[in-house]
This record gives sequence, structure tokens and C-alpha cells, in this order.
Amino acid sequence: MWSNLPLFPARASNMAGHVDALYFFLVALAAFFTCLISALILFFAIRYRKGRSPQATQVHGSTVLELMWTGIPLAIVMVIFVWSSVIFFMQTRPPKDSMEIYTVAKQWMWKFQHTEGQREINELHVPAGRDVRMIMTSQDVIHSFFVPAFRVKADVLPGRYTTTWFHATVPGHYHLFCSQYCGTQHSEMVGEVIVMDPADYDRWAAGGVDGSLASAGEKSFQQYGCSMCHRSDVAGRGPNLVGLFGKPVLLDDGRAITADESYVRESILNPGAKVVSGFKNIMPTFQGQLSEEEIVGLVAYVKALGNGTANLPLPVSQPNSGDYPVAPKAEPSAVKSDQAAAPAEKPTQPTPVNPAAKQ
Repeated sequence: MWSNLPLFPARASNMAGHVDALYFFLVALAAFFTCLISALILFFAIRYRKGRSPQATQVHGSTVLELMWTGIPLAIVMVIFVWSSVIFFMQTRPPKDSMEIYTVAKQWMWKFQHTEGQREINELHVPAGRDVRMIMTSQDVIHSFFVPAFRVKADVLPGRYTTTWFHATVPGHYHLFCSQYCGTQHSEMVGEVIVMDPADYDRWAAGGVDGSLASAGEKSFQQYGCSMCHRSDVAGRGPNLVGLFGKPVLLDDGRAITADESYVRESILNPGAKVVSGFKNIMPTFQGQLSEEEIVGLVAYVKALGNGTANLPLPVSQPNSGDYPVAPKAEPSAVKSDQAAAPAEKPTQPTPVNPAAKQ
């Protein structure tokens, strides 16, 4: 009879039981103290009513009582703190061999890119029984990735990457929501996570793929001239990216940071923010020139260079000659469409050339 009146979402991940246990503990704790305090109020109101005790008497302090009402609440809140901290660290530290999916949120849709090359909008296919790490960014405002059945919720912020992960255990279709108000059509920013058996997922993933995400990033890397400076040898003007990802990077101000997704993204869009020691701040910014999908591809390519699963950057013939790289121009397709939309001009006659001027 309760199937049509679900009080709680389904448990479809390995974290759901941990989160529910803490939640039920907090509910039971609040219910216990609510009943206890209400009963004590009622008891004292009757026991010490004016008709029974018309004269007030002085009550002296009790060290034992004061220690009890200080020590017991302290022990309770420490249990809550430790328990919730354990769950927090479990949710924010994905296993190293997790499957990775890049997410771009925008008003009002979810766009997913698998490292194998599949792209989805408002639908996310994942295999059951495998750890999945979500690498997320927003194209406009703050969003929030929320899958109730997985007990997973993480903010998606513009200008940076945030991560979360889950381990789906039960195949099925599960609701995906944006739990952060993001505009007038916020309620329509919904999606679906489709958990599949591993064999079914492999068949789904094998269809309609035109190269991996890293291969798309490699094309952008060559197209925008990144290989001119970021060579795989010591002759480049920029740092060698082979084996860089996940390693510490020494900056020119003496700091050392880890080259993660956020660092690579920031280096593309704001290269002057963190300049690598031993190199000059000559890289142009690509802010507003690259789409989020192209940035994600470049990040995936740099990551693949780090673990040795991508082709090395193609060398250039004269790396130390010529102009410095410039930000990419508009795509040819966009230029072509703009030209098509513009009114046709009348052809002009060619200007005669004096033969003597050629000499």
C-alpha cells in the first residue's frame, strides 16, 4: 500500500545507507529530546504549581547535575560531528580508478561528456557497480547536481570545476534535479540518470562514438597552436605537459600546487594567474574564445598526456621563430553563416594595373 506513497527516495548507491543512517539518528535524537523536554515541562508545571508550593525555596547548585547537562550534550554533538565528517570525506574522495564524466550546466539543461566520446543532454548513462566521478562546471550561474536516489548533491559553479562521485548499485532510471535556484525556468532543469548493467552499458557506449574526448582535445591543441610552445622537449616556450597532470608544479612566486582540472582550466583562460617557474608570462588568454566543450577536451587531453594514453604534441619546424601564439579567431562555420546572412554586394570591376608598375 505504501508503493504509491514513497516517504523516501530509493536507495541506489553505496552511500545511501550511510546517509540514511545518520539522518534517522538525527531524527530519533530530535524526537527523543522533544518528548523528554515536553514531559519534564509538564511534570514540573504540575509538581511545582502554585497551589501545591505557594512559597518558593532556594535551590543550591549541583556539580554532578551541571557536569551531566554539559557532558551529555557534548558527547552527543561529538558523535554527530565525527559521524558526519566520516561521511563527508567518503563523499569528497573518489576512488582513483573512477570512471570520469565531464558536466557542463547551463540555463536550463545538463550536458554530459564521457571520456570515451559520448555526449548527452539531460540524460546520463552509467554502469552499475562502478565508481563514477563527476567533474562539473557552470556556463552561467550557480547550479547544483542532485540525485536523491544516490544521496548525492554538489554545487556547480561558474569559472571553476567542482567534483562529486557516486557508486550506483541498482539498475534503473533515477531523477536528476538542480537544487539551486538558477532562474525563471529552474523547475524545468531536470534530467535522468540511467543505471545499466555493465554489459548493456558497454553495448551502449560502443555505438555512435567518433573519437574519445582526449582525441577531440588533441585536435584543439593542434588547431590553436598550443604545440608551438608546449612541446614534448626542452625547446618550447611553455612548460612540457607530458606527465604534468596530477604532479606538483612550482610557480614563479615560490608556491607549489597540484596540476588538477581546475589548474589546467585556469591556465587556459587566465594564464597569468599562476606562471610556472622558469617561464615568462607570454601565453595569451583564451577567455571567451573557447566553448566549454573545447575546454573540457583540452583538459582531458592534458590529463591523457599525464598518464601516457595520448599522442605527444606534434612538433613545429621552428619553435623559436615567428610571432607568439594568438587567441583563436571565429570558427570558419560561424564566419560562413555570417556571410550567408549578410546581403550580397555588387561585384566590382578589377582595377587595371599599369604594366610599368610591376617592374
